[in-house]
Amino acid sequence: MELAETGGSWPLAIGLMVGSYLICGIPFGLILARVLSHRDLRAAGSGNIGTTNALRVAGPKVAAITLVFDLLKGTVCVLAARALVGGDGEASNLMVALVALAALYGHIFSPYLGFHGGKGIATGVGVLFGFWWPLALIHLGIFIVLVAVTRYVSVGSVTTAALLPVTVFLLMPDLGLAAHLVWCLLGLTVVWAHRGNIARLRAGTESKLSFSKHVDTKDDAA
Repeated sequence: MELAETGGSWPLAIGLMVGSYLICGIPFGLILARVLSHRDLRAAGSGNIGTTNALRVAGPKVAAITLVFDLLKGTVCVLAARALVGGDGEASNLMVALVALAALYGHIFSPYLGFHGGKGIATGVGVLFGFWWPLALIHLGIFIVLVAVTRYVSVGSVTTAALLPVTVFLLMPDLGLAAHLVWCLLGLTVVWAHRGNIARLRAGTESKLSFSKHVDTKDDAA
């Protein structure tokens, strides 16, 4: 993988991190559900603002648009980082990784929702598309296969996130230790964000993916 040849500076990288955090903190799922279906995603289902709960609470249309917006915000922020601070040195690799992490954290810890937000899968995949699209396709493929087999979105989400440190290391071993550690943190953060889902999977109470079943009340275990 080759990044842009232009170099960047730490003040620019920090500015991009702040901008990415604020942009990716925009709760598109919450906004779209209110505008298109007059539903509050936080008041039903898992209470999450991401694509899966949008599907359960507001339906496929809102879920599809939410997915697109959450993907794009991660992709755009990381593409901007690659264009402005990109390079093949370890410092540039670290800068891009930190912008990617800031984008993910903006979605999970939204500054507009009291530092609560989504669980990071759609935005995380968007981040990977902005970073290196073959890596994104690998993780998207893992996610789709596991969800198709198990019908649990959380199984695909947790597994593909947990594998991110491995795939980044195997495919891009020369990023530098600091950048690898940041990408590892990114994957582990998504796993942490699904801790409630992991508990429900163990208890056998996790909801399976359904395109027709809508919910009006909040899950007991959410």
